[in-house]
Order: sequence, then C-alpha cells, then structure tokens
Amino acid sequence: MRIGSDSFDPRGSIPAEFAMGQADGFAANRNPHLAWDGVPDGTRSFALLCIDPDAPTVPETVGREDLQIPVEQPRADFVHWAVADIAADVRLVAAGSCSDGITAKGKRSPPGLPGARQGLNDYTGWFAGDAQMGGDYFGYDGPYPPFNDLRVHRYFFRLFALDVATLDLPARFTAGDVHRAMQGHVLAEASVYGTYSLNPSLS
Repeated sequence: MRIGSDSFDPRGSIPAEFAMGQADGFAANRNPHLAWDGVPDGTRSFALLCIDPDAPTVPETVGREDLQIPVEQPRADFVHWAVADIAADVRLVAAGSCSDGITAKGKRSPPGLPGARQGLNDYTGWFAGDAQMGGDYFGYDGPYPPFNDLRVHRYFFRLFALDVATLDLPARFTAGDVHRAMQGHVLAEASVYGTYSLNPSLS
C-alpha cells in the first residue's frame, strides 16, 4: 500500500496553506490532498493519523524570544488528525475538504469523508485553559511549530488498512484510542511525511 500527496513532496516542505500557523500568525489551515493505492484484499475500512513526533517537551521554552529550543531537547508526539471508519472504497482526501480555516475553541462538527469519524487532536490539550481558544479540537488542525525551535518538524500522515468496518471508539476519541482499537486488525500501513518550520534561521 502506498500513500502520497499533491500538496507537498515526500519529505519536502509543507506549504503554509496547509498549516495552522505561519510567520505572521494564523494560516489557512487547510488539510492537504492525500491519495493511496495498493490496498490489500480484505480491507473493510481505513484509519488515518497525522502526527508530529518532534514536539518539544519543555513547555517553558516554547515561544521565547530570548532562547532557541535545542535540537537535542527530548521530543514527543503531537497529534494533528485522527480519523476512523473511512470506507473501504475511498482512495482520496481532497485538499481543503476536511478543514479550511481556523475555528476558535475547535470545530464542533468538522467536515470529513462521508461515514468516517474524526477524533480530537492535541490542540485540545495545548489550548486547555485559554479563555479565547480552549475547547475540543476535532478533525484536522495543521502545523504550528514554535518559531524558536531549531528542529525542523516532520508531519507523518499514516494510513492503516483494517479488516473491520468500524472501530470500537468513544465519542471523543484520540489517536491513542485508535491505536488500541485497531490492534490485531491492521492489514497494511503506509505513510508519507512533510516538513515545516517557522524558525527564520532555518529558512
């Protein structure tokens, strides 16, 4: 199974159009185009995750003018998208079809592929306690890495072909819930990643 995108080259830079943030603030926040083929026999649904494995782990270093986050700082996953129950005959996600703009406090009913379910992304936790932005962030919300991070962030779009039509998930599910629910049901996996940075010293 293979997955690719017309929106960015494999391992290449993701355009700001598909990010949540850019140098001067919020960006267009459109989901990128994705397409796949080589699906194994017996596939009854797909799950899709977008994960940045390069998120800083020391919050007090983020967004500071007086320091740069070192490349060697330990990193953690930051989930930008979690989708389950994508129909087995789907082979394409059109650019901007699931996200086109930013909704303060999170999208209540984000658009998506017919019949599929979209879970919470990690902006839910990042904005928790923020009076203007705090809320449940369902669906896709794109890259917004710290401008003072010396590491170029990678954004992995991971597609799983499953032997079940639906996954047993709570209403407010996360990527972690998807991982647990699809254990023993994965027929194949494909991934592609793009990069993004807002650090002017890396451009």
